[in-house]
Amino acid sequence: MVLEPKQTTVAYRCPHCGAGVMSAVGLFSLSSHMVKLKCSCGESEMTIIYGKDGKVRFTVPCILCPNPHNFSISSSLFFGKDLFVLPCPYSDINIGMLGETNHVKAELSRTELELLDMLEKSGVENFDLLRGEQEKMLTDPQVTEIITYVIRELDEEGKIFCHCPDGEEGDYEIEFLSEGVRVTCTKCHASTTVATDSLIGAHEFLNADRLDLE
Repeated sequence: MVLEPKQTTVAYRCPHCGAGVMSAVGLFSLSSHMVKLKCSCGESEMTIIYGKDGKVRFTVPCILCPNPHNFSISSSLFFGKDLFVLPCPYSDINIGMLGETNHVKAELSRTELELLDMLEKSGVENFDLLRGEQEKMLTDPQVTEIITYVIRELDEEGKIFCHCPDGEEGDYEIEFLSEGVRVTCTKCHASTTVATDSLIGAHEFLNADRLDLE
């Protein structure tokens, strides 16, 4: 009896030219090395790595964000679904997909229509401009909440730095303004404002390891 090797179809949409990029990936090729799925325009690629822990890790270019996103799923999920999607964590647009070929093709077509509709509403002419326009449009009541949470975490961890002398702790207060959240030290009066006009920016601020007041 000849066993049919496990394989699945993976795809993403190139953020530079807008083309759908799709390829079949087999278990043997995935197990031996990193798999790279490149767009024919040469400007983007998806990388897939099969780890020793049985996890499949993706780095997927994003049609909206300036940087790719990382995902990790089990190998059983990688090979066992008719369709599994990888959404941009900041917009819920599906930027990667895997599964049975026809299901993946259908999802690529659906997301293309979704993105074309977004282009039309944004008044932009190509996918390259869409990311900048979409970041301007992405506003959410949670933006201020996310930024405030990070500021309080940095304060508790002693990672807010002002002009107070070494060894002396600053006393920080938060002020909510139309343009952002202002953090001020009431002792030395150093301050900075964290913008709240972008959900993408707010999520990027989650990775901040310090906040410097000027």
